[in-house]
Amino acid sequence: MQQVFSDTRFNQLELPASVLTGIEAAGYQYCTPVQQKVLPLSLQGNNIAAQSQTGTGKTATFLITLLTRLLQNPQPPQSSPSENGICRPRALILAPTRELVIQIGQEASIISAAGGIRFQTIYGGIDYEKQRQALQKNTAQVIVATPGRLIDYQKQNVISLKGIEVLVIDEADRMFDMGFIPDVRWLLHRCSPAGQRQSLLFSATLSAKVMELAYEHLNISEAINITPEQITVDKIKQSLYHVGKDEKMALLFGLLQKEQPERSLIFTNTKRMAEILEGYLKANGYAAACLTGDIPQQKRQTTLERFKNKQLTILIATDVASRGLHIEAVTHVFNYDLPQDAEDYVHRIGRTARIGATGTAIALVGEEDAFYLEAIEKLADKIPVEWAEEEDFIRNFKRSPARPRSSASPAGRGRPDSHRKSGDGRRPSRPPSSERRISANKTRSKTTTATPVDRTRSDQETGFQKTEGKSGGESGNTASVRPRRRRPPRKSGETQTASSHPAAAGREPGRNANPAASPIVGAAPGSPPPPRQPVSPAPEKPKKTGLMARLIKLFRKGAAGPHE
Repeated sequence: MQQVFSDTRFNQLELPASVLTGIEAAGYQYCTPVQQKVLPLSLQGNNIAAQSQTGTGKTATFLITLLTRLLQNPQPPQSSPSENGICRPRALILAPTRELVIQIGQEASIISAAGGIRFQTIYGGIDYEKQRQALQKNTAQVIVATPGRLIDYQKQNVISLKGIEVLVIDEADRMFDMGFIPDVRWLLHRCSPAGQRQSLLFSATLSAKVMELAYEHLNISEAINITPEQITVDKIKQSLYHVGKDEKMALLFGLLQKEQPERSLIFTNTKRMAEILEGYLKANGYAAACLTGDIPQQKRQTTLERFKNKQLTILIATDVASRGLHIEAVTHVFNYDLPQDAEDYVHRIGRTARIGATGTAIALVGEEDAFYLEAIEKLADKIPVEWAEEEDFIRNFKRSPARPRSSASPAGRGRPDSHRKSGDGRRPSRPPSSERRISANKTRSKTTTATPVDRTRSDQETGFQKTEGKSGGESGNTASVRPRRRRPPRKSGETQTASSHPAAAGREPGRNANPAASPIVGAAPGSPPPPRQPVSPAPEKPKKTGLMARLIKLFRKGAAGPHE
């Protein structure tokens, strides 16, 4: 194991006894390089922006600073959590993801146990009222929160940030990536003034936009920078395989069999690919689960606990889990898809080789991934390329079974008909196209049986003569077919109206129909239709006279020419 701790012990720092007890309970003895650089400055009350990769002990760094300040400056009785059910915390920690909030809360509960400082986590995806009632008990002195849910309580006057003594922003660059910076600025404007509090900011990279936020709202006095080469990789064995998109799955199974990882993380760029990998891995006997952004919060927490407790050996995740999660003893990280952002690659492989351990990071680079490789190698140095042999591929793996249509899926998407109530306003799902084709072929292959229809009344009413079909009397299975009657030629000078046609005899008289041609109400079936009334001839058009008639005549004469 490579030495990543400094020679500085925690008991050499000026820390309260209760904090030292918590540090010992957490299993810490020596400071990491980040802790060695930051703690001497932060314990003096300085505002600090530190570039720190996850897994280097930054969470313990700001927790030790925060607890030391609160214990050395006990809260006066007159400014205790106040009236009207409003929570007035003394410290605030902002983090971008729910998982990171939960992790910080768990570590804080260990370090702060002896000091009696009470923490409360606030994040979305769980009972809103339960969190609200816990806040209104006025017992929380430190709030660990995601920005969205905290803003909700702030707007409802459930919490007041005017008494904040220590402010911590963790994973600041991730806040920018996830679009939380407007929310963070909104909260900072409602906190105590920058000169009346201590501010700490931690980020994987101190980019220009991060430092702009730090100088604008946090009154930063010290910036501790660690270059990307120092951040990434001395403890991680990296390798890269160029592989076709269609062969990634076969190579992944080959590498899993070759490496035999005790606990591994597989990163994808999309939720859909994470679900596909989960299905294939489970079908081949691996204890795997996926962690994506739209999984319910309770299930996400359960999945992480199972992975930490080694009930799962493989966790497939999108970038929602690539930052801030501290999971011990992750031996391998597989990048099934290269991330589009080079910094995300650093965060992904940082899940292994944490605080002194070693680890392996393997990237599978397909045709589409090659576009992102140059930026990644520019940030994290050149990645050694390994070429896969034929024995590294396992092509006979079991295919993933079709994903069942769950009743818990969103309304209108793949719900089976048995789960739908009649009259619920949703269209029933259609059978698969293959079943529809089979059903249509069976229908065409059957002989159609038609029941002979009594056309006596309709034939008499319309004036058609029934003609016996040739095959109708012989087989008995086919209806007799009447040949289509041709309309007799119209006599010269005869004008036909809508009611004069024989087929219109039984028709209900319309707006232009002759009332006399309509059938008699109550007439016996089969009675002949009433005689047609004579139709008066249309009036002749008046002959054109005058100048216009002469012009037309002259025009026709001139057109005829000498042939006339």
